[in-house]
Amino acid sequence: MTAAPQVALVTGASSGIGKAATLALANAGFRVVGTSRDTSRITPADGVTFLDLDVTSDESVAAVVGQVLERFGRLDVLVNNAGVGANGAAEEISVAQAQTVFDVNVFGLMRMTRAVLPHMRARCSGRIINVSSVAGFVPNPFMAVYVATKHAVEGYSESLDHEVREHGVHVALVQPGPTNSPFDANMVQADSPLPVYAHRRRVYDDVMAESMRGGDDPALVAGVIATAATDAKPKRRYTAGSTAARVSVLRRVAPAWAFDRSVRKLNRMAG
Repeated sequence: MTAAPQVALVTGASSGIGKAATLALANAGFRVVGTSRDTSRITPADGVTFLDLDVTSDESVAAVVGQVLERFGRLDVLVNNAGVGANGAAEEISVAQAQTVFDVNVFGLMRMTRAVLPHMRARCSGRIINVSSVAGFVPNPFMAVYVATKHAVEGYSESLDHEVREHGVHVALVQPGPTNSPFDANMVQADSPLPVYAHRRRVYDDVMAESMRGGDDPALVAGVIATAATDAKPKRRYTAGSTAARVSVLRRVAPAWAFDRSVRKLNRMAG
C-alpha cells in the first residue's frame, strides 16, 4: 500500500520566498497548502492548494489549520514565512507601529505554531520551519524593529525545539541573506520621521535597494526550506545563500570591534 504524501503548509505564499517554497515542496513530493491574505491574485500551481489566511487573527488561523486537517487528515510541515519589514530609525517608529510588525512576524508565527502543535504531538511527528534572516543574528541600522522581530523568532524557535523534540516534533530556522524579492517594496515606513535621521535613512535606502537587487534568487532559499523539511537528521539552523553563510561565520569568529566596523562600513555610516 502506497503511503499518503506528506502535507506542508506555507504562510506568506503569494510572492518571493513563500511562493518559491510552495513549488520546491511540491516538487519534493509534498501536498502543499499555500496561504496569503488574498490568494485570488495568485497563479495556480500543480500540487498546491491556496487558502486565504490572516496570521494576525486567531479565528483565521484556527479555521485554516482545521481546513487542512479536514481535507488531508494530516499536517507534517509548517513553514512560517509570512512577514513584513519596517524601515526607519528606532526613534522614528511608534510603539503602535512596532506592535503591528510584531503581530505579523512574531505573534503570527506563534499563532500558527500553537495551532499545529496538538496535531503534530498526537502523531509524534512534524516539522516547524521558521524563516528568520541574517537579521536574526546581526544588527541592521534603520531596521531595528524588524531586527528585533527576527531576534525574537530565533530565541522562540530554539527554545521551542527543546520543548517538543521528545514528542517527535523538530523546529528549524532558515536564515536567508538579501533576497531578490518584493520584500523592500512592501516594508512599513516609519510613522514619525525625524529630520535628524533623514540623510542617513536615504543612504540606507540606497544600500538596501542595491542589496536586494543583487540578492539571492528566492528559489535558492526555497531549496534550503525543502532540505530542512526532508533532512533525515534536521539541523537547528540553515543559512541560505553565500552572504548569509559568510556573515554567520564572520559573526562567530571576528572580534567585536571588527564586526562593528564592518556593519558601519557596509551601511556607509561614519565612525
